Amino acid sequence: MSAGAGPNEVTVHPLCVGAKVTQVSVSEAQDHKVEPPPSVAAAEAARRRQLAFQRRRDRRGLLFVLPFFVIFLMFLVVPLAYSVYTSFFTTRMIGGTVFSGFSNYTQALSDGAFWTGMGRTFLFAAIQVPVMVVIATFFATIFDMGVARFGGAFRAVFFLPFAVPGVVATAMWGSMLQTRVGVFVRIFLDLGLPDPNFFGPGHLLGVIVVIAIWEWTGFTIILLYTALKSVPRDVVESAIVDGAAFSRIVTRIKLPIIRPAIVLVVIINVIGALQLFTEPYLLSPMAPNVSSNYTPTVYMYNEAFSAYAYDFAAAIAVVLAFIIIIISAAFLLSQRRKGALV
Repeated sequence: MSAGAGPNEVTVHPLCVGAKVTQVSVSEAQDHKVEPPPSVAAAEAARRRQLAFQRRRDRRGLLFVLPFFVIFLMFLVVPLAYSVYTSFFTTRMIGGTVFSGFSNYTQALSDGAFWTGMGRTFLFAAIQVPVMVVIATFFATIFDMGVARFGGAFRAVFFLPFAVPGVVATAMWGSMLQTRVGVFVRIFLDLGLPDPNFFGPGHLLGVIVVIAIWEWTGFTIILLYTALKSVPRDVVESAIVDGAAFSRIVTRIKLPIIRPAIVLVVIINVIGALQLFTEPYLLSPMAPNVSSNYTPTVYMYNEAFSAYAYDFAAAIAVVLAFIIIIISAAFLLSQRRKGALV
């Protein structure tokens, strides 16, 4: 642009010696726009319509998932955030609620009652999860291979206990195992055997394991059965053509392919086992051995609603959540290193 050019004029720099220069005004250039070819214009219009449709679709998708996010925030995120907030305070009879920092966490981590319940919960998980996964894998394989007749009916029967609320299931098992009046106790007595005292200190944890296996095996069967159905048929058919035995097809082909699903099932059940609450709490009237710290969740409940130590109970909940997260992350990392997960 030269110094003497007007605001609407374009000139070539003086260094462009020998070039033929024509001054063109901006208004003239605007009046002589070069129209794009019809095919290009149509493609551009189609692209704009596609972008507008995608934006509308994204907005509609957000409306569909909005109820889930509202419930997720109200009943999970907000309570978790409030528990973390509450755990940093202490309520006293004199002085009210004061900020106490990490004192509740220090008390929880140094509390022998908490770690006693934690150890009992680890023992429960170490028994219940492997036994249930083995049972569920066996029946899921049987249903998948079509060995059992009326597989659909049997799957429905196995799934029914999961549909029964945990409170109802625990009350039902408690009434059947109750001393002197329970069905199983009466069978022992009619056979001339002594009362086994299912709710005694030597049998109580085993009873809770049986109840949990009865409740959750059907759900686990459905998950594993669905994973087995996703195994490519051509792989199984090739093995059959090669003369592979039924047991070898299961152990060498199907189970390795669904290993990620098995890992998922184990993690879900470990998380549930470490939050054991319903069974011991509801059995406590019939089983005097269920102490106030039988599991961390029972201990947390009693501290909150019996001792009214809500701040300390919140700290226990946060510590338990961190323990579950650490165990789940460590298990996932170990499986990833073994190649079970991608």
